[in-house]
Amino acid sequence: MTTTSKTIHMTSQEWIDLGIQYGAPALWSCVIIIVAFFAASWVRRLVVNACERAEIEPTLARFFAKLTRWAILLIAGSFVLNKFGFETASFSVLIGAVGLAVSLAFQGTLSNFASGIMLMIFRPYKIGDSIIAAGQTGMVYEIDLFSTTLDTVDNKRIFIPNTAIFGAVITNISFHERRRVDVVVVLHHGASIDKTRAALTEAAIRVPGCLPEKPEIVLVEMNAAGISWQVQVWCQSADFIAVRQATIREVKIALDAAEIAFAVAPPVDVKR
Repeated sequence: MTTTSKTIHMTSQEWIDLGIQYGAPALWSCVIIIVAFFAASWVRRLVVNACERAEIEPTLARFFAKLTRWAILLIAGSFVLNKFGFETASFSVLIGAVGLAVSLAFQGTLSNFASGIMLMIFRPYKIGDSIIAAGQTGMVYEIDLFSTTLDTVDNKRIFIPNTAIFGAVITNISFHERRRVDVVVVLHHGASIDKTRAALTEAAIRVPGCLPEKPEIVLVEMNAAGISWQVQVWCQSADFIAVRQATIREVKIALDAAEIAFAVAPPVDVKR
């Protein structure tokens, strides 16, 4: 009976000692983590506002804000470890020993991070640019540490890992202020070359929204399918879609008015 009571008493005492030993550090750790999250968000907004006042590009402003936020959270994490008696400096040997394993486990994440840094250095695009990357087309909404976010024309948001972008071809559609609109038409072999050129030239001149540069009417090729022409007009990059639609419309109207027929597609050979 005495032994049992002593065992129960010692077990309770151990729980009390355990609570005294780790309770206060755990409480302080929770406080540090909560404060760190609020502080990181506040500093992040502060960095963004400071960059805006300094007229720093939004792409870099958001990137610096992200780095600042992660730095504060990492500092808070080291404080939490110290509260539990772990000396972060003593982990250098351990970190070196397991570094290879960690790098292998997180090689995809580390690659995305490295690619994000390279994208910030070389700056092939910035926030607000329209790009084609990793097989996706959209406007750049955000460049994060690990991914790039695009908004498509049909209002979809796409998250692309930075590695997939940096390791492939990047097309910056809105890099230049002007773009060329190319409209290809394939016409019947019987169409007069001179008459066709005159009709297409008249159509290109009438296109609303095009720049005053002289349009080009290019005779591309002639083959069994018909005679291929290309109508080339210039416009502001922001007006590309509207000008392309208008160019197609004016070309169709001009060809119909000149009674120039399009090439007839060959019949489809359906194998039974």
